[in-house]
Amino acid sequence: MLAKRIIPCLDVRNGKVVKGVNFEGIKDVGDPVSYAEEYNRQGADELVFYDITASFEGRGVFLDVVRETAKKVFVPLTVGGGIKTVDDIRETLRAGADKVSVNSQAVQNPQLIKDGADIFGSQCICVGIDAKKIGDKKWTVYINGGRVDMKLDLIEWVHTIEKLGAGEICLNSIDADGTKNGFDIEMLDAVCNSVNIPVIASGGAGKVGDFSEVFEKTGATAALAASLFHFNELTVEEVKNHCRNKGIIVR
Repeated sequence: MLAKRIIPCLDVRNGKVVKGVNFEGIKDVGDPVSYAEEYNRQGADELVFYDITASFEGRGVFLDVVRETAKKVFVPLTVGGGIKTVDDIRETLRAGADKVSVNSQAVQNPQLIKDGADIFGSQCICVGIDAKKIGDKKWTVYINGGRVDMKLDLIEWVHTIEKLGAGEICLNSIDADGTKNGFDIEMLDAVCNSVNIPVIASGGAGKVGDFSEVFEKTGATAALAASLFHFNELTVEEVKNHCRNKGIIVR
C-alpha cells in the first residue's frame, strides 16, 4: 500500500496567498514563499500552488514565486493556473516545479494532457477538477475557478483523463470547498473506484479527523488542505501523528 500524503495548498493571487469559501469572499493571508518554507519544516509531503485567477483573467503562471519557492523548499512542488500550452508546462517545470496541474485548459483542450504526458512523462501531469453534485451519484465539472459549468459528467471526465495519460487527479468539491465540514466522501469514493491513478482529496477539511476519515472511507492517496494550515489550526505534523494513531500509513 502506498503511504498517504499530506499536502498544503496555497492559492495565490497577485503574489499573495489567499483563501475564500466556495470560491467567494477571497482575502489575503500572507506571503507564499514564507508559507512554503514553514510547511516544508513541518514535514509536508508536497506543496501545491494555484494561481487562482490566471485562467479567468487570461494571465500566465507566476513563475517568479515558483522560482523563489523552489530555491528554499525541498519537497515536490505542483503548480497550476494559467497553463495553456506545452511551452507553459516546460517553463513551469524549468522554474522548479516537479508537476503541473491543469484544470480549465484540460477541459477545453484535452490534447494538452496527452501532449504533456508524452513529452514530460505522466508523473509531471496532474489534472485538477472542480466538481459539484447535480443528482444522485452525479456530478458536473466546472472551470475558471468554479465559475463555468461545462455540463461534463465527472466520471466520464476522469476516465478520459486517465486514458490521455495523466499521472494524477486532484479532485476538489465545490460543495465542500472552504466549509470545513469534511471532505466530499461520496464524490471521492466514486472517482477513486473509477480510475487506477492516484487521487488527491481536496475541499472541506475542517478538523484532524477529516483526514483519517477520507483515507479510511475512500481510495484517496493524498489529502490537501489550505485554511486549516494557513490559520495555524493544525500542523502537518499533527495530522500525520493522528493518522498514524489510526493505523494509517503516512509518509
